[in-house]
Amino acid sequence: MRVVIVDDSAVQRRFARSALEADGRMTVVGEARNGRDAVAMVDRLQPEAVLMDLHLPVMNGIEAIERIMATRPTPILVYSAFVDGEDRDNAAAALAAGAVDIMSKPGPRDNGHLEEYAEALRKRLRVAGRAKVITHPRGRLGGANVALSTRRLGGEVRPVDYPPPSPQSEVVAQLRPRRVRVIGIGASTGGPQALATVLAELPGDLEAAVVVVQHMADGFIEGLAHWLDGLCPLPVAVASPGRRLAPGTVSIAPSGVNLVVHRELRVTTEAPPRSQYHVPGIDVTFASIAEAVGGDAVGVLLTGMGRDGAAGLKRMHERGAFTIAQDEATCAVYGMPAAAMAVGAVDLQLALADIGPALRQLILTPARVDEGTS
Repeated sequence: MRVVIVDDSAVQRRFARSALEADGRMTVVGEARNGRDAVAMVDRLQPEAVLMDLHLPVMNGIEAIERIMATRPTPILVYSAFVDGEDRDNAAAALAAGAVDIMSKPGPRDNGHLEEYAEALRKRLRVAGRAKVITHPRGRLGGANVALSTRRLGGEVRPVDYPPPSPQSEVVAQLRPRRVRVIGIGASTGGPQALATVLAELPGDLEAAVVVVQHMADGFIEGLAHWLDGLCPLPVAVASPGRRLAPGTVSIAPSGVNLVVHRELRVTTEAPPRSQYHVPGIDVTFASIAEAVGGDAVGVLLTGMGRDGAAGLKRMHERGAFTIAQDEATCAVYGMPAAAMAVGAVDLQLALADIGPALRQLILTPARVDEGTS
């Protein structure tokens, strides 16, 4: 794998180069000190992956990601120091702009574990480098039709607009409404962009509760929730243990634990077993939704690497829930949806742009009940 490193710190570039080239399967073909040079370097060298800091001179990392994804789409792993809430918001914005994954730089307390950190960096970059990426028109993120609240990075504030959604497909139009108390959504690699697209399509008067499980490193879920809250007609927040899921709200599973839904829609968290690779786990949450509400649910499995979510979605399917998987053509990584298809867990496979409209079509509201009986 040919990699370009983008960082204004010579020390960090040196550490990253040493960590990656110790693998034997990675070669650093270029180093850029600012975002403008990074865009030109990626266009010239055509690497298989990019390791990029966000805090860069001349052109910041988010704009560099947008330009790369608009001109020469390349898997990008964001590798930056995240020290406060604003930085985490910027990390979520970077994912929305097309970056595949995010990872914190080692801090002063990590000095005794740098080899472990280097191995984690290599592993994350190998996964990111296998992701299928698509062209993102500059300044447009992922297909939602609402405006992104502005973000500040390096003194610059820029609004971003979304393109309009695609027309509703014939398959979606034929879906029959049903009673839905909970919508469960699972996502991994490429998930933030996909979540923005789906959640922006949900109506503000939705009567179902929405639960989202996104694979993400510790500390970044809060930033993701804050970012999605600015895009979605529904309020978005990190789920609080002991509280009940509320209709018309989006609850995101907190990092570092598994989220469990109980009867009466009360949620708790539990520590994952050591053998669990992805935390929070989609299977655990989906299986708990199946037990809590049975057929009064819809399960959605979006883009991601691995198999997490397939077993949980199958359990939902067996209990009568309607289940949807994102199709291969619109996935950044068609791993989790493919695994769900293979075990017979999916009622309908849809393009990303059709999933939000499908959820709207499926949800039985009081107004639609009145229409059906009049």
